[in-house]
Amino acid sequence: MKDNFYESHLEQATLEWFEELGYETVFAPDIAPDGEYPEREDYSDVILKERLHEALERINPTLPDEAIEEAIRQILIPQSPSLLMNNKAFQQMITDGIDVQVKQADSSYKTEKAYIFDFKKPLNNEFMVANQFTVIEHGVEKRPDVVVFVNGIPLVVIELKSASDENVDIDDAYNQLQTYKNTIPSLFTYNSFLVASDGINAKAGTLTSNIDRFMAWRTIDGEDMAPLSIPQLEVLISGMFQRERFLDIIKHFILFQSDGKETIKILAGYHQYHAVNKALDSTHRATMESGDRRIGVIWHTQGSGKSLSMVFYTGKLVIDEELGNPTIIVITDRNDLDDQLFSTFLKSQDLLRNTPMQAEDRANLRELLNNRTSGGIIFTTIQKFAPMVQEEKTSSYAATANTYPIAEEMDRVSEQQLEAAEAPLEYNKVLSYRNNVIVIADEAHRSQYGFGADVVEDNHEAAVKYGYAKYMRDSLPNASYIGFTGTPIELTDKNTRAVFGDYIDVYDMTRSVEDNTTVKIFYESRIAKLNLSDEMKPIIDSEYEEITEYQEASQREKLKSKWARLEAIVGARQRVKLVAQDIVEHFEKRDRAQQTEGGKAMIVAMSRRIAVDLYKEIIALRPDWHSDDLMGGKIKVVMTGSSSDPADWQPFIGTKATREVLAKRMKDIKDELKIVIVRDMWLTGFDVPSMHTMYIDKPMRGHNLMQAIARVNRVFREKQGGLVVDYIGIAENLKEALAQYTESDQKTTGVDTEVAADVLLEKHDLIQELLHGHDYSKFFTGKPSEKMQAIMETVDFIIGLREERKNDYIRLVTELSRAYSLCATTPAAERLNVEIGFHKAVKAAIVKLIGDDERKKTTTQLDSELNQLLSKAISSNEVVDILSSVGISKPNIAILSDEFLEEVRGMKQKNLAVELLKRLLQGSIKTFSRRNLVKSKKFSELLEASIRKYQNRTIETTQVIMELIALAKEITEAEKRGEDTGLTPDELAFYDALAENESARDSMDDEILKQIARDLTVKIRNNISIDWSIRESVQAKMRMIVKRLLAKYNYPPDKRDSAVDVVLEQTKLMCENESVSVNRVL
Repeated sequence: MKDNFYESHLEQATLEWFEELGYETVFAPDIAPDGEYPEREDYSDVILKERLHEALERINPTLPDEAIEEAIRQILIPQSPSLLMNNKAFQQMITDGIDVQVKQADSSYKTEKAYIFDFKKPLNNEFMVANQFTVIEHGVEKRPDVVVFVNGIPLVVIELKSASDENVDIDDAYNQLQTYKNTIPSLFTYNSFLVASDGINAKAGTLTSNIDRFMAWRTIDGEDMAPLSIPQLEVLISGMFQRERFLDIIKHFILFQSDGKETIKILAGYHQYHAVNKALDSTHRATMESGDRRIGVIWHTQGSGKSLSMVFYTGKLVIDEELGNPTIIVITDRNDLDDQLFSTFLKSQDLLRNTPMQAEDRANLRELLNNRTSGGIIFTTIQKFAPMVQEEKTSSYAATANTYPIAEEMDRVSEQQLEAAEAPLEYNKVLSYRNNVIVIADEAHRSQYGFGADVVEDNHEAAVKYGYAKYMRDSLPNASYIGFTGTPIELTDKNTRAVFGDYIDVYDMTRSVEDNTTVKIFYESRIAKLNLSDEMKPIIDSEYEEITEYQEASQREKLKSKWARLEAIVGARQRVKLVAQDIVEHFEKRDRAQQTEGGKAMIVAMSRRIAVDLYKEIIALRPDWHSDDLMGGKIKVVMTGSSSDPADWQPFIGTKATREVLAKRMKDIKDELKIVIVRDMWLTGFDVPSMHTMYIDKPMRGHNLMQAIARVNRVFREKQGGLVVDYIGIAENLKEALAQYTESDQKTTGVDTEVAADVLLEKHDLIQELLHGHDYSKFFTGKPSEKMQAIMETVDFIIGLREERKNDYIRLVTELSRAYSLCATTPAAERLNVEIGFHKAVKAAIVKLIGDDERKKTTTQLDSELNQLLSKAISSNEVVDILSSVGISKPNIAILSDEFLEEVRGMKQKNLAVELLKRLLQGSIKTFSRRNLVKSKKFSELLEASIRKYQNRTIETTQVIMELIALAKEITEAEKRGEDTGLTPDELAFYDALAENESARDSMDDEILKQIARDLTVKIRNNISIDWSIRESVQAKMRMIVKRLLAKYNYPPDKRDSAVDVVLEQTKLMCENESVSVNRVL
């Protein structure tokens, strides 16, 4: 009885919450066929016909009775044996109205619309809630707890379960709703959505939603998350059923998607609903006559339904009367993403009331835009805004695939340059002058910052190139822009908000996991050790001088060589073989551990060569995983290529059609395809909810890393979380990315573009003062050869200045470029665009000339080439599991051998030698610090002291080199010290922590200190919770263990507390080295 009382109590509370929103509440037995005030003829009737008739007459006052009756007949009589198809048909009645025939004066008939709900005047509708609404169908009687009616139509069914019964929960409420759906389906013909609650939790979903897709509604007003003190059911009711908002949801935020085989019904989440409506308000502001055309940025984390948010937003745009049926252009930066997003929109065309189109090229894009004055949804990649060859014929510069002719506009140069300018625009860059164009940029953090003018020099000529983003805005000068992103970037040279405007809405990773929109992502490090072979050391020493010889290398070549070096290391045959074996064993264990069958995995390789080699090694271990048939096999490689690629790659090179087939196979949990190997494909925009593991063997960072690992954060049945397995060492990059992307207060981030524009003008003025008396105007008006001449004349002018003024120019141009990148879309920046490109070219030439004169490499060049040499000596002999092994992050520091140090001592470039040693030592100390806190602090202090003396010029360069070499040898000895003491690295670290206390060293035998260190290691290993940081409860317990152990061995009491602190710090390092688990939710 207590449980029943509580459930009925919850039911009454539900009715009270609806009453507060202005709903009429009715006890359903009262209006039953045998009730005191009957409104139903039979228990099989689910529509309150009299209320419906009155509502239709009220909402459609001009329609005759015959038309009203016809509308009611269409509502009452289902057209399909399928519940879902009938529900879809009724949803179309909600959004589009009902076609009825109205007899005219001449006896002809005219088709007019009868509307079921009045969306313009919400209070013109009748809102009612009934509890204990009995329905009898096919002899089966069911009584749902609460049914929400609007104009007599049952739109929502709410099922409640007792919170006081620990044996029932929200799953039971969900299961009860499924029972109702199967036994009394007529009640659900008109259903907009369902609500399940166990008194503690409350979630909403649709007829096709599984339990994982029932979502909480966590806000009442759309601004703040409701506190936990407010019951979730009250938050959901207050947040979803406010009368105007409820009507908005059922019309604009419910859609059906079909791929031809399966149809699903989707209800927007609270974050999507409020973001879209905020975006619509911002669109009105930005598109008004005085608007800035920057609508803003919606940042919704990967996996939270960003593509659907774009669909819901577009659905509202196309029918917004104030916007006048705008043309919507959806921009991506990759063909595969364009196809994926286009497919999502194509499946949603009922809501969009449009059939989306894809532009084939720039000419087709122009045609699609010019053949209409309004309307339409056009998909294109940003690359299609680049000028076509035929539009470049008047250009004096032959453009390449990534370089374009000068496209300066007359209003983007100074008045002085305007007077001298005679050249016409070099290509017809405008595709449409219309202002009722709205551009939606998917993944707005990429490809949207190419506004700056860069000068390209070739064969005594110079030309200006721009990025795709500028060409897009030149093509659509009056369009308005909105960015959608899952991983926004706020760096000094890339600023999403500066390009698109302020954040409209933020839905970060923490909230996404809390809402069960995504699952947690965990991290496991399994590094394939890389070691230097002894036989290669003499070769390294002899070739080192060649590397430091005078030679010039371009930035492209430096980057290319650095990547090639790492690719050679990662792709070494022995290493690939070991990684393949580890992946096979790991996946088989991981897959067996899953509660639900159908789990998938993705391997991310650094190059296509490695992807192919990895596949071959895996197949060698598991031959039955291979199949030549596209529709067979447990593992496949997904990559592009051409006929010029090596013959053994050809079987793995796929077409768009084959990739689509493989994508469908990966998404099918019943398909035998379990693992795909990729390099770049499918790392963004590819959703496989059952994918539970990603194996990363490719260096990644920032948004690229976050997008990639988000492939495993999708919700799927009993999937508890996604796992990222790291073979290359991305832990630090992952930490950095997490820190950037999960900040809660996004309102305080970003750069004010007006402030940046002021800085831009200030720096430009200072450069103009510095160049006073020098004329470089022919750069803006002359031929390519004259532009090049202007650059070199300005270089000569700058070099002729005093050294400090030359440095001032370099610094000012750098600051000018940074300021420009933050305000590229402001009028001031656009006006100075070409001139900024000119100054960047002059600065680059000066830097090159300085480097050529001094015949000396930068430390970056030296580091890159030295590492390329070292790669020849890399070998791999094991894969180490961080969870069960110690010291995995220690790189081989054989480069600090005596022979190598002697080579550095003999370098002619002494300042460069200091920088090289400093970099190497910093790396070694950083590695050492991960294992031994006390010693690493000592080494850091010694290094800092030597460098400080060097920088202050208190000692000669030769002397500081000697100090650094001595420190290098000390570090090397420290690495070997554990072997001499008989202690493991962890035990040695605790020994150093204890021996740091002078009184302990004096009063205690060394063997006792060693024994304490051993005992500490055992105790701590048995009690730590492996995490990125130790939780407070664990830390308190650990502190007590350490104190007791020190007291047991009579450790000097005067330093006992400080020793405990040091030991706990060392424990934290030990914990991090054991495993790097991502506790900060993604």
